Amino acid sequence: MTKTLNLTLKVWRQKGPDSGGRLETYNAENISTDMSFLEMIDVINEELTITGKEPIAFDHDCREGICGMCGAVVSGRPHGPEKGTTLCQLHMRHFSDGDTIVIEPWRSRAFKIIKDLVVDRGALDKIIQAGGYVSVNTGGAPDSNAIPIPQDTAEKAMDAAACIGCGACVAACPNASAMLFTSAKISQLALLPQGRPEAARRAIAMVRIMDELGFGNCSNERECEAECPKEISIVNIARMNREFFKASFLSEVK
Repeated sequence: MTKTLNLTLKVWRQKGPDSGGRLETYNAENISTDMSFLEMIDVINEELTITGKEPIAFDHDCREGICGMCGAVVSGRPHGPEKGTTLCQLHMRHFSDGDTIVIEPWRSRAFKIIKDLVVDRGALDKIIQAGGYVSVNTGGAPDSNAIPIPQDTAEKAMDAAACIGCGACVAACPNASAMLFTSAKISQLALLPQGRPEAARRAIAMVRIMDELGFGNCSNERECEAECPKEISIVNIARMNREFFKASFLSEVK
């Protein structure tokens, strides 16, 4: 038999980036424990719409924990209380009847609030544009087995590439640092031979634009690693620092 919950929600409401915001209280009644967190918000929005009130704006797309679109701070935890779980994959069975849940957007100078829980994460795209790619000649696709890569190296690159760019690391960090995100994008290419020709240029360009966009620096608090829904390791930050320092001192790229 499906259980239901009665919850109190305190949701951040803000009309736009230049407007003041506030927490508004909603009663969520008879919420099925089989629902995902976003489905619960859908139910609240249906009730708000029926009563002529404006629904809560929030980001979502695939709802399968892949796209990185969803994300909110749930009672102080980015993506909620479950480790290695995106907000869309968080189920209401992880909450208790009578709970009060506070829902807020990501907080960072680089993430401007668009409306309610929706933030502009375009800053992460700009970091990628600065160097998170490998330049290749046009033509036919290269043979995937043309360059042998050790399994251990390939697995490390794939672990870094698992980053979905949701921004939870930024929201979790007391300095609003994007170093876990940036280091994952640098690592996934730096580990592979295809990424080595542009490694120096990539490290300098991506770190430079990260700083220019207003993200903070890493102070090894490790909240980013703890809250990352894909459990990206801060080992990648150490690798990024090595790549950056090596490029700064040994490369002609400035």
